[in-house]
Amino acid sequence: MLNNAVSCSADPILYLKLAFTATFFAGLFQAALGLLRLGFIIDFLSKATLVGFMAGAAVIVSLQQLKGLLGIAHFTTKMQIVPVLTSVFQQRHEWSWQTIVMGFGFLAFLLITRQISMRRPKLFWVSAAAPLTSVILSTLLVFLLKSKLHGISIIGHLPKGLNPPSSNMLYFHGSYLAVAIKTGIITGILSLTEGIAVGRTFAALRNYQVDGNKEMMAIGFMNMAGSCSSCYVTTGSFSRSAVNYNAGAQTAVSNIIMASTVLVTLLFLMPLFHYTPNFILAAIIITAVIGLIDYEAAYKLWKVDKLDCFACLCSFFGVLFISVPLGLAIAVGVSVFKVLLHVTRPNTMVLGNIPGTQIYQNPSRYREAMKVPSFLILAVESPIYFANSTYIQERILRWVREEEEQIQANNGNALKCVILDMTAVTAIDTSGIDAICELRKMLEKRSLQFVLANPAGNVMEKLHQSKILDSFGLNGLYLAVGEAVSDISSLWKAQP
Repeated sequence: MLNNAVSCSADPILYLKLAFTATFFAGLFQAALGLLRLGFIIDFLSKATLVGFMAGAAVIVSLQQLKGLLGIAHFTTKMQIVPVLTSVFQQRHEWSWQTIVMGFGFLAFLLITRQISMRRPKLFWVSAAAPLTSVILSTLLVFLLKSKLHGISIIGHLPKGLNPPSSNMLYFHGSYLAVAIKTGIITGILSLTEGIAVGRTFAALRNYQVDGNKEMMAIGFMNMAGSCSSCYVTTGSFSRSAVNYNAGAQTAVSNIIMASTVLVTLLFLMPLFHYTPNFILAAIIITAVIGLIDYEAAYKLWKVDKLDCFACLCSFFGVLFISVPLGLAIAVGVSVFKVLLHVTRPNTMVLGNIPGTQIYQNPSRYREAMKVPSFLILAVESPIYFANSTYIQERILRWVREEEEQIQANNGNALKCVILDMTAVTAIDTSGIDAICELRKMLEKRSLQFVLANPAGNVMEKLHQSKILDSFGLNGLYLAVGEAVSDISSLWKAQP
């Protein structure tokens, strides 16, 4: 985004200023979202979305490591599966057999130690120590055989020291300020989405909760501080979080230790990593992320909820073939569509009485449930809002027509009363109240009594405030379906 406005080669100082300023505004925007308590936004990242994201990101991160495992020098910077695989096979002439043998050998070692720790939890230290052991062994091996292993790519020279302060380079005035703000907000949204998705992913694995507001503030303040220390926009790392998780880290203390270790390494230990081969870093990352592909969870989604499975697949293939942010956006869109579908097309059902009890259930689920003669008992399993009030009204009238047709075909007892069980109706608005009022009038024209049963507390309050209950009369509202059936039946018997 910055390259469209400023060339990094023609004016590198201005480019750096805009990069640090964009980072500052990204952090400011992210922290503001957290301070304004907008963390509920992350609730749209459902478990199905995270399962797909986790698997897609794991595949992409693993494929990216083929650069190190195969010894490729010129590799694509794109994150989609097609460019990555294309780059792998187009650079076949750069493949190094020495790198491949040693890289896959250490990868096998890491995977074996991981399996040992999974099968025998008491040996958890085996997989925890394996990455560091692999780094030390591979570095010593390459150092001792450096005269013979010319084809192996190593980290090489790494300068010591910390990033210089950059607060004096923040760009708060001038013609390019709008570009920096725009870049910061857009990249801030993308990094925030990905970072929170990573957080929710590992929270699901460890069965703990993520506070979206705190996550937003943490990432935001991190980027604001980073803009003053020569850093660009960043977020929670999927691959390094996976390494941390795989090593058995339990609390945030691991981050303090990791940061302290990095600080000491930057200041004093950088020369020791000169001969560390790139393939060992790739093997460690692949080992960490490969266990995050949860195919069993995806299969369970398919068995339980097809729409959830579709959201999972959208997230998975979106991350693989498009990008992480767009893949997540597509999956979130599917999840929101599912919510809207449930709200606008809520589940309605006919209820029947289980003989010998006051329990009323759906006959299609409980075979012993029997319909009560002359009654049509219906239940709505959703709030009644403007978005679904018309549908609910039409659906109830359709149930009434179907019931009357069935009675006429079987020469049964005439339908006299319609009972609406509102136990699962958790909320209602003015459109819903109007729909119930209209429904009562329509049923009265059919000479049918309309009764409400067990409305919830806040629903009852709104019905009372709207004065709609006056039109229902003394026998139009009951606390339970069984009470309504017995009372109305006794009234019919008492009539001459």
